[in-house]
Amino acid sequence: MAALRALVAPRLGVASAFAPFPELLRPLSLCGLAPSPRAALHGSAPRPGARVALVLSGCGVYDGSEIHEASANVLTESARIARGKISDLAQLSAANHDAAIFPGGFGAAKNLSTFAVDGKDCRVNQDVERVLKEFHGAGKPIGLCCIAPVLAAKVLRGVEVTVGHEQEEGGKWPYAGTAEAIKALGAKHCVKGVTEAHVDQKNKVVTTPAFMCETALHHIHDGIGAMVKKVLELTGK
Repeated sequence: MAALRALVAPRLGVASAFAPFPELLRPLSLCGLAPSPRAALHGSAPRPGARVALVLSGCGVYDGSEIHEASANVLTESARIARGKISDLAQLSAANHDAAIFPGGFGAAKNLSTFAVDGKDCRVNQDVERVLKEFHGAGKPIGLCCIAPVLAAKVLRGVEVTVGHEQEEGGKWPYAGTAEAIKALGAKHCVKGVTEAHVDQKNKVVTTPAFMCETALHHIHDGIGAMVKKVLELTGK
């Protein structure tokens, strides 16, 4: 398994609007990176805000992090796609960040855990488990979208998360069965729409369905934006 990496975004802000074309979508603005020609291509400037770690799991929806949800992945590909500073996940410490966000994509179920193969009997990568427990123990918010909420369900027992609806509804929610696996892990599943985010106030865990739903791309990004907004609010920054 490829070594897991984390893209650290010291200044993570929410874009004010979402464009209808994938190449223009900027639901997350990666800011505050070290000045360089590559980093400047993000089109953002340093500004006050929470320090948020973005944890990535690979490249592409079926192999790693979903591109629209993260725009980055493991070390080599992350440097090419994100054009920003990346670090080994082993170096990530809650002491240096105000929050952590886990995009979805099958990488969360294949690389960050064995959920894709083992379901409710899955194991979570030891660094991922450490990061989740560390941020949770420090009372710092954690955001997860798409299939990534299963990580919190496995590691943080009793946590409340959402992966959307619990019935397929004619194919609109093709992965609805994940809700039952989440319950089997001892977590509480909360039904939410694709544009919504669920906030577990007690555990400071924020989740949204994202591509668990078959819908227009702008609806997906509305939900991701809602999740990021709630995570930032919980940082108090």
